[in-house]
Amino acid sequence: MTNDVPWLNAEEDRSWRAFVRLHQKLFRRLGADLETHSGLSGADFQILVALTDVPEGRLRFQDLAGAIDWERSRLSHQVSRMIKRGLVAREECAEDGRGAFVVITPQGREAIEAAAPRHLVVVRRLVIDALDPEDLAALGRISSRVLERIDAEPR
Repeated sequence: MTNDVPWLNAEEDRSWRAFVRLHQKLFRRLGADLETHSGLSGADFQILVALTDVPEGRLRFQDLAGAIDWERSRLSHQVSRMIKRGLVAREECAEDGRGAFVVITPQGREAIEAAAPRHLVVVRRLVIDALDPEDLAALGRISSRVLERIDAEPR
């Protein structure tokens, strides 16, 4: 170990490891529950949520990638799988022959509408109900502050 590395002290290390473990366990649990009860993967759900967040239910590939913070190649593979299952469709962009839209289908809308209530029950049970209002507000502030720092960093 070198002295120029800003090593974490014991409390920083404990907090960091707890956060990483929380993230891993929470998203594994949420993904498994989605898969078991709705047949959607966590990735399916994330894309469908982003598409239902916009009134027309469609986003250009690059806008969808930005909304969910994915690499375009990962998004392209996931969208291809979802097209095969009828959850989304690809529409060419009339204004830009190179661009394309990802569009939620009626089947995709039905899938997200069926999955969302149970998913929210699980989110409430595992996270929201585990925190008092002050802790929940602190979680929101902390998350926002870290996201701002990440977004400000050059890639």
